[in-house]
Amino acid sequence: MNQRTEQAGPAAPGRAMDEQLHRALAEGAAEAARVARGISPEQLPAATPCTDYDTRTLVNHWVLYSSHGLELRARREPIPDELLTRDFTAEDGWAAAYAGQLDRAVAAWADPAVWEGEIDSGGGRTPAPALAALLLAELVLHGWDVARATGQEFRCSPEAAEAVLRVVEENAELYLKYGGFGEPVTVPGTAPAMDRALALSGRDPAWTA
Repeated sequence: MNQRTEQAGPAAPGRAMDEQLHRALAEGAAEAARVARGISPEQLPAATPCTDYDTRTLVNHWVLYSSHGLELRARREPIPDELLTRDFTAEDGWAAAYAGQLDRAVAAWADPAVWEGEIDSGGGRTPAPALAALLLAELVLHGWDVARATGQEFRCSPEAAEAVLRVVEENAELYLKYGGFGEPVTVPGTAPAMDRALALSGRDPAWTA
């Protein structure tokens, strides 16, 4: 993001939100890399909170869209067909490769120009900050899925959790309609932001492997 300090007046609200989202992306990427390194080959056939996916399938989806997809959207480039069918988990050192790709993706979004205009999201054109928010939710929610499936925790700061909750709240109805989210799970209104985001996206925050 733009690191230049303005000398007159506070930052514009739009730019401040871009910087907040970029910080959340960087935090989520670091945590995703940590969780990936904690996955053993024996865990790849295991069930996940995403009932249609086993761990291998979910990890491949997660790696594709939260790292390669995250960078390619910033660059306004389509995802190559080769990546859509690639089994990342079958490759030696896949977790280290994922960490490196996450770093490149976060760096791509550090360019202020990336946050301007719209990006082709595959189903239409979306304002860049809105698409970044959706990609943050993809990174964190599936990161939580993978972590739980492999007996780990996905740590999320209150600020990042609030950012994820906002994007889930804004898109829950549409995602539920088209099968991206399951039916909401009931949690107390006083539950942490991460639990509320999980529940609204159809995940049970108490799910365990």
